[in-house]
Amino acid sequence: MSDLEKPASDNGYHAGSSSPSYGDAADHKRSWTTRFVDSFKRDPNAHTTPKGAVGADGKVFDVETAAAATAESPLARKLKGRHLQMIAIGGSIGTGLFVGSGTALARGGPASLLIGYGIIGIMLYCTVHALGEMAVLFPVAGSFSAYSTRFLDPAWGFAMGWNYAMQWLIVLPLEIVAASITIEYWNKGSINNDAWVSIFLVLIISINLFGVRGYGEAEFVFSIIKVIAVIGFIILGIILNCGGGPRGEYIGGRYWNDPGAVHNGFKGVCSVFVTAAFAFAGTELVGLAAAETANPRKSLPTAVKQVFWRITLFYIVSLTLVGLLVPHNDERLLRGNSNADASASPFVIAITNAGIDGLPSVMNVVIMIAVLSVGNSSIYGSSRTLAALAEQGQAPRFLAYIDRKGRPIVGIAIASILGFLAFIAGSDKQAEAFDWMLAISGLSSIFTWGSICGAHIRFRKGWKVQGHTLDELAFRSQPGIIGSWIGLALNILVLIAQFWTGFAPVGYASMSNSELVQNWFQAYLAFPVILAFYVPYKLVYKTPFVRSHNMDLHSGIRELNLAELIAEERAERAAWPRWKKDEGPEDADGGGEEEARGAAVEEVPEGWVDEGEGEGKLEG
Repeated sequence: MSDLEKPASDNGYHAGSSSPSYGDAADHKRSWTTRFVDSFKRDPNAHTTPKGAVGADGKVFDVETAAAATAESPLARKLKGRHLQMIAIGGSIGTGLFVGSGTALARGGPASLLIGYGIIGIMLYCTVHALGEMAVLFPVAGSFSAYSTRFLDPAWGFAMGWNYAMQWLIVLPLEIVAASITIEYWNKGSINNDAWVSIFLVLIISINLFGVRGYGEAEFVFSIIKVIAVIGFIILGIILNCGGGPRGEYIGGRYWNDPGAVHNGFKGVCSVFVTAAFAFAGTELVGLAAAETANPRKSLPTAVKQVFWRITLFYIVSLTLVGLLVPHNDERLLRGNSNADASASPFVIAITNAGIDGLPSVMNVVIMIAVLSVGNSSIYGSSRTLAALAEQGQAPRFLAYIDRKGRPIVGIAIASILGFLAFIAGSDKQAEAFDWMLAISGLSSIFTWGSICGAHIRFRKGWKVQGHTLDELAFRSQPGIIGSWIGLALNILVLIAQFWTGFAPVGYASMSNSELVQNWFQAYLAFPVILAFYVPYKLVYKTPFVRSHNMDLHSGIRELNLAELIAEERAERAAWPRWKKDEGPEDADGGGEEEARGAAVEEVPEGWVDEGEGEGKLEG
């Protein structure tokens, strides 16, 4: 039979359609323009929530169907282990470290700086491990907001999902404005900032149009640059402190004695918490990226374990040196126009004080790259969260549109359009708009991290009640359930500290009533926003708190067949070169801990089969 005589389906197309149907191959001679246009069409093989399945009666929220929807999301799983590791190591290194730490140093002193960042670091260590345990087992779309819906309360999951989406939607114009401000370090405002806004906006949108692989490659490069910069500063800081700079002056602990290690007492310590929380924001993106990772069981545990070294090396060590090199009463620390003004960066001030020419400009370039990195993450985080909310029936249905390249293209478009708010950078209201955008996103991360710890506590309870053991977990949180309780308690303490410093900030006696009210709302605006999402949804849908015995512990679950998976990994390891074997299983792929536990698993749980790529599927 000739090609002309074949039915339409045999040629790879349905009659009247230019797109291939399920199971058919497209004509390989299609032009690149046709392929480009078709890539934005909905994936015909995508599994999304059937219309009306979630909340069909208008009152009852179907938790199980919502969980299944996020588990079956057609997002492309193209992130590799190296992408995930660099996102974990350098993903959240940004203006909160490079510039925001200067404000924290001025308000609290060097000792308060270390205490505040250290406490937030401990909380993040516990939180990320809790997230890693759940994300390895359930690498579903939406990650932590989906976990709140599944393990806590659908209304709280709705509030957390929109809280997180709004945080990143606001952060995009915020960071583009910040990137344009970094240019002022050189041109002193001679060129309108809107010109730079256009360039940065096109760059960030273009990266995200390449899909998750484009995001991963960009973050890989950005993170390497940031990591090299921090390590370089640590080496330089040690040399300068010991008197090896151009001026040959030994500094030691001089600034801890005069002007002192602590400033503004306990309130100074509390004021550091907020800045530290902002600096660590984005760490949880590792869990969000699990749904688009090729092999989350191998990649995610390694990435999660990197967080400890990032907190210790990049934050604690570098900020120790900052406290040694810059006195907290240096007026330049509070002279910046925004959170991205390099002139207020303690890193730049330390290099300038040492009399080194040229390096401050290099540091400003790093700050600009860090700002663009956060902007890049903002489109990724907001678009994936919006798509997951839509698939659970908690957002307009059109947001769940995912094209053939696995891109939530509608979510990317909405985030990109909101990015045009950044053109306020050229107006005389720049600083005021910057402060209010920062206020909306400021406390969002605290609520997100607290919800992760709470979801992990409830998940462990449900896992135990439904007859499972910890040996069945492919990755187990190192601090365990105690770590999640510590993380939850620290998040609550930070919220209390933020309320206090927002209500009565440092120097409040000299402030007017209007200034005090404005300061409180800028510090605590995220809380009423979350209540505005949670309370109406709770009242309309009357969602119950999820009970342990009713939790859905099956939808989206991965890789419960540990025995066969460990055998496969041993076979792979046997073929490794000697230098790689010497790293040990723990260092090489993060699987040592899992192997030790997996060896004790002698039977595959009843009803589970291996699908060939290490993913378990429930039969029947």
